[in-house]
Amino acid sequence: MNALFEALQRHARENPQRVALDDGSRQLRYGQLAAEVDKLAAQLEFLCVDTLALYADNGIGWIITDLAAMSAGVRCVPLPRFFSDAQLRHVLRDSGADTLLADDDRLAELPGWQREPQAVCGCGWRLSRRQEASSVQLPRGTQKITYTSGTTGEPKGVCLSAASQLAVAASLARASDARADDRHLCVLPLSTLLENIGGVYAPLLAGATICVPRQAEVGMGGAAQLDVQRLLGALHATRASSAILVPQLLLALVAAGEMGAPRPPQLRFVAVGGAPVSQRLLERAQRLGLPVHEGYGLSESASVVALNTPDATRAGSVGKPLPHLSLRFADDGEILVRGSGFLGYCGQPAPAQNDGWIATGDLGHLDDDGYLHLDGRKKSIFITAFGRNVAPEWVERELTQHLAIANAAVFGEGRPWNVAVIVPRALPGVDAQTAVAAAVAAANRELPDYARVQRWLIAGEAFTPDNGLLTSNGRVRRAAVAARYGERLDTLYLETST
Repeated sequence: MNALFEALQRHARENPQRVALDDGSRQLRYGQLAAEVDKLAAQLEFLCVDTLALYADNGIGWIITDLAAMSAGVRCVPLPRFFSDAQLRHVLRDSGADTLLADDDRLAELPGWQREPQAVCGCGWRLSRRQEASSVQLPRGTQKITYTSGTTGEPKGVCLSAASQLAVAASLARASDARADDRHLCVLPLSTLLENIGGVYAPLLAGATICVPRQAEVGMGGAAQLDVQRLLGALHATRASSAILVPQLLLALVAAGEMGAPRPPQLRFVAVGGAPVSQRLLERAQRLGLPVHEGYGLSESASVVALNTPDATRAGSVGKPLPHLSLRFADDGEILVRGSGFLGYCGQPAPAQNDGWIATGDLGHLDDDGYLHLDGRKKSIFITAFGRNVAPEWVERELTQHLAIANAAVFGEGRPWNVAVIVPRALPGVDAQTAVAAAVAAANRELPDYARVQRWLIAGEAFTPDNGLLTSNGRVRRAAVAARYGERLDTLYLETST
């Protein structure tokens, strides 16, 4: 029995009436949770499930299913609801899933799959089975396969053991000082590894309450839609003490707070990650009294690698490495991580053994006090015609911390100055072109001359995972943006710089 299930049994024994899960209309207490998990685990074993694909909205059922799969030794493949139909079919094929559990009919007509008549533990979800056995070979010890969008449209399956996930969860519980009286609000989809581990496993280890309403009830729609009033309402209504946000969600909360929206009073720890965060945005959040702490991680290390905490924080850094990890740096500054590493990718040969060190693709350094600082992506840094190295993520952080700019992609390889493709944010009664111009000018005032954006163009549509311009965790697919807007960007260099 692993540490998570030992903790669940201890909480059930010592505090059976404490609420473990709360979806807004139903509560499940610790005395009930273990029994529900055991019941579903037994059913998965009876059905001889090998690899379970889970497609469902946030809720109590999602968490029970995930825990039951781990308990039964079944591999779990969370399916992001914001993936396209083609991406979902790819995941099912690539992972070798033999069973699909879904809470709606979106995947009802899959070639080669058959709907089964039985309900799973009475939840009424749709159970489908693959009709022919899969030949996919997975790394030994794989318990979860999390899919992350890379540089192509096909998501990549990262194979993780239960031990690696729980090592991160235990470190996060300690770093955030998770405790039994916490109420964690799940804002991100549970299919996101960060929410799965940081928002479910870590609170359960501490015996806390997890508030897990449907995504629409926290204002989330798809991968990039947000109703900030619903999010604020959920934070207040659930009396949330902790939450995990991506930078765009933090920006929306900060903007609302600066316009007079009341701060959720119980909040004590908000982790922000998934993409680079502007330091000035963090400063604005702190002025509002939001307890925001930036972190850094990657799926190959089972999510979080480093995190600022109330007791150990440094502006401009992503915090100190979690205690179960080791860091070192390649000669070019690339961050290498060891500890809680992944087992390999689906459909690819096992990663070359390098004493357990994982190359992150990120450049960074540790300061004298052990805080990790990010210096950009190894593959995205460009060199201007004047020989200056520019990490585009840095410039994009400065641009997108302004409310008028929803997203941006910056370019300048071999050029005398930089250009950008900008996605404006729709603001009532505000001309987008004028607002973006003011935002770019304000960002440029905070940047050195070699990093400033001299010319820019408005994108024809938002960057989203569906159109291939954004990864599922919110990172810009720079090559895809360049391919779509390259000719128009070239014409910007025919203009005279200012």
